Amino acid sequence: MADLSISQTPPAPSQIANPARSNGPAVAIIAIITLFAALLACLIGPESVTIGDVFNTLMGAQSGPAGFIIHDLRLPRITMALLVGAGLAVSGLILQSLVRNPLASPDIIGITGGASVAVVVYFGWLASSISVVWLPLIASCGSAITAGLILFLAWRGTIEPARLILIGIGISATAGALTTLLMVFSSDMTNLSAYIWLTGSVYGANWDDVWQITPWVIVPLIPLVMMGRTLNTLLLGQDVAISLGIPVHMVRLLCLGGCVILASAAVAHAGGIGFVGLLAPHMTRRFVKGSISLQIPATALMGGLLVLVADTVGRSLFGALDLPAGIFVSAIGTPFFIYLLYRQK
Repeated sequence: MADLSISQTPPAPSQIANPARSNGPAVAIIAIITLFAALLACLIGPESVTIGDVFNTLMGAQSGPAGFIIHDLRLPRITMALLVGAGLAVSGLILQSLVRNPLASPDIIGITGGASVAVVVYFGWLASSISVVWLPLIASCGSAITAGLILFLAWRGTIEPARLILIGIGISATAGALTTLLMVFSSDMTNLSAYIWLTGSVYGANWDDVWQITPWVIVPLIPLVMMGRTLNTLLLGQDVAISLGIPVHMVRLLCLGGCVILASAAVAHAGGIGFVGLLAPHMTRRFVKGSISLQIPATALMGGLLVLVADTVGRSLFGALDLPAGIFVSAIGTPFFIYLLYRQK
């Protein structure tokens, strides 16, 4: 098997998360803010509803127009935004931990680009014969092929983080060009759906969509949280991990597989919402300094909060226009990416 070691100086002990440090309050605050944002998103919209309507709907006691607006229109969209943001954010966190590079995220290194190509192929040629239930699996295949190609091109005995990032950016650009080429040969209806989808939006999400994406996000999170202590050990360096009996290559492949599944599920259901996997882990580390096992749920909440706020702004502040959430995330993410590049010199 190819050596997947990362050639980089191990971080100082002060940079390694201290599991003994209590981060419960920080995680709780992020959860409360996310819950408040979800409640606010239920209230905001062209049709006004009250807090009582929201609570009655959650308890199953609200019917009529208010119940329909909250239960059938807003709650599925809110839940989808939270799940999509969680998937992208945790994928970015694990990638940054694996390659020990703050610029790593599934959209920047091309993983979501591979999923985008696969999804456009599905919309253009496979939708009539294959159920949409299999769309996350198709997107995962595209991401897995792209991730394998990036590793193959980046490996030179070891994997230099800078080389990995640069190759990933090139693969991402290639995937974008291929996606555009495929859309040229697709029907006008496919192109219309694809353009909206590529921008990144949870518009039109329903409960069927929520139930479809839920296992693809929740199931990978469980083993990733369980491997949190192992990932902390990997941050000390490959030699230390091997001396402790950790199967380094297997752990990295499993983590990379989890990243691929999480990012692919998000892309399959909400399109190319960029920079969530870059922003959310950095924002979370400002508040949660503990082990990766603690950072994963906190990052999932932070990513969900980012997408939820972006979607709420897009559908409420521009009148009849329902702007995609990806526009607002990118508006924040682009200058932040430039800032990180500047810091990396």
